[in-house]
Parts: sequence; structure tokens; C-alpha cells
Amino acid sequence: MTKIKSVPSVSMNYATNGSSTRSNELGMRVMQERAFEKRGEQYLLIKSPPASGKSRALMFIALDKIHNQGIKKAIITVPEKSIGSSFNDEPLTQFGFYWDWKVNPKWNLCNAPGEDGSKANAVHSFLQSDDTILICPHATFRNAAAKFGVEVFDGCLIAIDEFHHVSANPNNKLGAQLAELIARDKTHVTAMTGSYFRGDAQAVMMPEDEARFESVTYTYYEQLNGYEHLKKLDIGYYFYPDSYADSILEVLNPHEKTIIHIPSVMSRESTKDKYKEVEHIIHELGEWLGVEKETGFHRIKTSGGKIIKIADLVDDTDEKQRSKVQNALKMPEMKSNRDHVDIIIALGMAKEGFDWIWCEHALTVGYRSSLTEIIQIIGRSTRDAEGKTHARFTNLIAEPDAAEDLVTDAVNDTLKAIAASLLMEQVLAPRFNFISKSNQNTPIDGFDYGEDGYDPHKSNVGFNKNTGEFQIEIKGLTDPKSAEAQRICKQDLNEVITAFVQDKTSLERGLFDDEMVPQELTQVRMGKIIKEKYPDLDDADQEAVRQHAVAALNLTQQAKNIANSDNEIEQGGSTALIDGVRKFAVDVRDLEIDLIDSINPFGEAYSILSKTMTEESLKQIAAVISAKKAKLTHDEARELALRALKFKQERGRLPEINSPDPWEQRMAEGVAFLQQNAQDAQND
Repeated sequence: MTKIKSVPSVSMNYATNGSSTRSNELGMRVMQERAFEKRGEQYLLIKSPPASGKSRALMFIALDKIHNQGIKKAIITVPEKSIGSSFNDEPLTQFGFYWDWKVNPKWNLCNAPGEDGSKANAVHSFLQSDDTILICPHATFRNAAAKFGVEVFDGCLIAIDEFHHVSANPNNKLGAQLAELIARDKTHVTAMTGSYFRGDAQAVMMPEDEARFESVTYTYYEQLNGYEHLKKLDIGYYFYPDSYADSILEVLNPHEKTIIHIPSVMSRESTKDKYKEVEHIIHELGEWLGVEKETGFHRIKTSGGKIIKIADLVDDTDEKQRSKVQNALKMPEMKSNRDHVDIIIALGMAKEGFDWIWCEHALTVGYRSSLTEIIQIIGRSTRDAEGKTHARFTNLIAEPDAAEDLVTDAVNDTLKAIAASLLMEQVLAPRFNFISKSNQNTPIDGFDYGEDGYDPHKSNVGFNKNTGEFQIEIKGLTDPKSAEAQRICKQDLNEVITAFVQDKTSLERGLFDDEMVPQELTQVRMGKIIKEKYPDLDDADQEAVRQHAVAALNLTQQAKNIANSDNEIEQGGSTALIDGVRKFAVDVRDLEIDLIDSINPFGEAYSILSKTMTEESLKQIAAVISAKKAKLTHDEARELALRALKFKQERGRLPEINSPDPWEQRMAEGVAFLQQNAQDAQND
């Protein structure tokens, strides 16, 4: 057996205080209670991680709308049929609620065949029936809306599960139909997702539609911090040479409950024979003892003598055998018996909506096409289960090879893996609330300000362990003024950061451009993204959102660096990240927005990358990126000139091209660029 390698990773530690699993007198957990408080909203967006109880939250809301709010019917639409089981009958009155959740089997179109071979017709028949609840796939809802018009849903609740499948792109049918429903304004809409962003960087909704929605946000930190058992989650990526099949055993521990996602046969990482890849993994794990008759699971005897069971979801040559394995993974034993199965090997399955609470390791080969898919895969391992204290996600990525024709694609995959890691660090971290440092500031009840308490003469860092929130004072910070800007800064910073880490130019320059001045990323690139994402905000609010997003990203990165390297902070302790943020604030004396803007947001990512990848591969990536380095554009120069104007207002002079400060030099270059362009235009 190959020795297991230590994979450099980001570790998030949690307090396991049990708060997210306790129920109130109505049988509602924390997130569900929070959502139910907003049950009267016509448009409701629930942003909450896997296993937090979104399905049951929707049941509570839908039943109240039907019984108390005059809503005629509730239609719940899910991305794939298997997720429909999340909305099966539930005896909610047994736990204190007012009504039970009951679905007539003929109206669960994830199971029922439909009418006249058409599930769209079945939706129409349901609308004319006396029943009140229907479950259907997204495709069925799209077809029904296209066939009968969105007006047939007047007076109904439309609940969209896994809402990140919607897009503001006109080519996205469900997104276009949602826009029609909102414009008509005669339905209620409840949307639910664990990842309110898309891997293709498209907006989920147009800003004017999104503004109609009231949001309920329940963070990953709140969810995991409130578990009873799971204390630690590791996120890491590991670069391998040659074939992944020869390296996978270096990070796969047969004694951990694991889901392995092998690469698509069309991907660069694939050997182009998915069956042999699975056979190789099984062979390397130990001695094959045969297949269980009842479940179809492979039985393997490891080198240590333990017998483990492996579910192969890749082999589709025998449909009867494949169905047996799939059905075995739906047995009640999946939740009640930790030893029902040990390892699941999949390709396109066992992702979104797949519920195996015992999973300790999500091991994925190759970069997945979207960040949302990675979030969903990680979510398979973040369920709470007795005896499960530690979970991890590992992404195996092929190192770029100079001999490959597709070396640029390899570099892109590497950058995307880093972007996913950076995003997950934000998603899993506590929530940041930033306020401008002022002499009028006072300590806030419920927040711990460290051993020395609140100090009115410095920037304070408070943490509320019950809500998982930071309260951080920053000198020179611009506070958001409008209600929308305040909402973004409070709830949607991760969406802003998602757009930033998916910005290829920012990521490339931040990691591999030695001449890059950090403010070009934190001010110019982030500023451009904010303007495009929130065009209706005024300049001051756009700047406020930019500063808050940069502060959240950079403080997480600095805290991670301190937590991983400082011996003063206990490794593996539940407060490592919290202590890291607090220590950074103390070390810099004054926490100022100018200081935060002067930090490269991708510096810590490069540090981990340099420990994970060979020096030759790093040089190779740098060479590929350097070869396509772009010159200053007119838009970038204009943004630099605007920053130069602000500089002049603060200091009484324009930036100087010969200044020893690289950022002042860069602003001066932007001004000179525009002046030269204007002069050239006059000469023409």
C-alpha cells in the first residue's frame, strides 16, 4: 500500500456547540426558524449550505402560504429527479408544526410518469386539480411554462431548489421564465441554494430582479460551528505528474469513508478508459474478494486485513447491476449504518443532493467546470454524523507539462483550482462586519474583544462565537450609505469575491507578475468588477462595497497565513482563524484600508502553491502567463486617473512618475497614458 501523503490544505476548525441541530417548539432548526420568520415575503431567497435543512424550511413556508396567505398551490422544482426525494411526505405535526407535508404520489413528477407521456401536461392537470403540492424537475417546469405560459401559475408558490442553475443569460430558459414571473408579479417565488454564484461567472439574476428578493442567509460557519460531531474541515489540492491513477493512492486513505470522482473521459486528466481507471483503484486498495449479491458492492481486503466495500457508479455496461448499486445507496442503511459502504467511485453522480452522512473525504480528480460543482462536492463531506470529527476535500490536479500541446489549458485548470480554494476559504470562514474606526465607537454586546478587551484608541476586532461574526474596525473605511449597499456588504461579499477570484487577469497577475502593484488588483480590478456588478450604486457606495470585499478577502488570507505558521497559535484549535485575524490587527498597530489595499490578495495562495508544485512547473506557468502580458488599457488608465484625482484631493498634488512608491508611480502612468492618448487624438 502506498504511503499516504500530507496534502497542503486550509483547515477550518469549529466549536461543535450543537446549536444548528437543535429544534424549537415547532420542530424548526435555526436556519428553518430564520427562514420561517420571512414566510410572508412574496420573493424569498434562502442561501444556506448542504444539510442545513432547506427542504424542510420550504415545507414550513409553503404550508403557511397555502393555509394562511391565500396561495392556491405550491410547485417545487428541482434540477434532477433524485433530489425530488428530499420533498417526500413528512409528519411535521409530530414535531410541533401545524400541518403535515403530504404529496399525492401522482404529483411527484420526479417519480410518476406524467400524462400522455408528457410531464408538462401533468403540471397543467395538477393546476386544475384540488391538490395543492407538486414536485417536478426543472426541465418539466420549463416545458410547462413554455407550453402553457407563465400566467397559468398566477396565485401559486414557485419554489426553485438549487437556484444556482438559474442564470440571467437570455439563453437560460428557467432564468428567462423567472424574469417573466417576476414582471407579471402574480406568483410567490422562494429560491434555495447552497452556492449563490455560477461557475461560468454569469449573474444568477438581473440586479433589478434580485432587488425584489428578501434574503435569508445561513452561513457555512454557522452550520458547521453548530454541529455536534464534525470539528474540522480541510480543503486542499495536490498536483501530480504522469497519470492520476498512479498518484491517487498517495492521498486516498482506505480507512476513511470516501467519495472519489474520477475525471470525465473528455478531460485532460483522463486516461480515456474509465473502466480501467476504476479497476486500477480497486486493485491498488487490496485483494478483490468478489461482489455482494444484495448490493452489488465490491468487497476488498486491504493490506491491513480490513474488508471494505466499494460502490462502483462508473460501470454502466450492465444496467441491471448499475441499478442494484444505485438502489443499495438509497437504502435506509446509508444513514443508519456507518459500515454499509466504505468508498464510492463515481464520475457524473454522487454530487448535488447526494446524501451520505458518513462521508469523510471528497476526493476529486481534475478541475470541475464550475465552482458551484466543487461546492456541491465538498458538501457531500460536510454532513454531521456520530463519530465523524474530521472531513476533507482533496482536488487532484495534473501538473503542467512543457511537452504537452495543451499546456495553456493545464495552466488554466491550475488557476481555476486555486480560485476554488480561495472561494471555499471565504465560504467557510466566519462572517465579517466592517465599520469605520471612530472615537464614537463603543463595544457591542455579545462580542469578545480578546484578553485586553475593547480599546477606544485602536482598531478593535470583536468576535461573537454564537453567531460566528467578526466586528472589525478599520481606519479610513468607507461605510455603505444606501440600503442596497448595506445589504451587499452584510450578505453578499462572497458573491463579490467569487467574481474577483474568477477574474482570470487578476488571478494571473496576482500569482505570477512580479511587477504587479497590489492596488492594481484591490483598487482597479476589484473596482471594475464592482461597477459592472452593481451599476446602479453611486460611486461612494461602489467604493464602500469594494473596500469591504477586499478587506474580507485579505483578512482571511492574512489570518490563514498566521494560523498556519505562527507557533503562538495552537494548531488545530477551534479559534485558529479568529486568533489569526486578531493577531494581524495587533501586529500592524493600525488597521487601515490603505494598508489592506496594499496587500496582494493572492500572495498566500502562491505560498501554498509553491509548496505543492515543483519549481519547474511554477516556472512553466509563469512563462505562459508572462508571454501574454497585456499593456495598459484605456479603461484601466481611466481608473488609475480617478485614483490619482483622489490622491490629489488628499495630498494636494498629483502622483509623481518618479516616486519611490510603486502605486503612486502606477497612478502617474495612468494619467500620462490618458494625456498621451488625448494629444495623439488632437494631432490626428
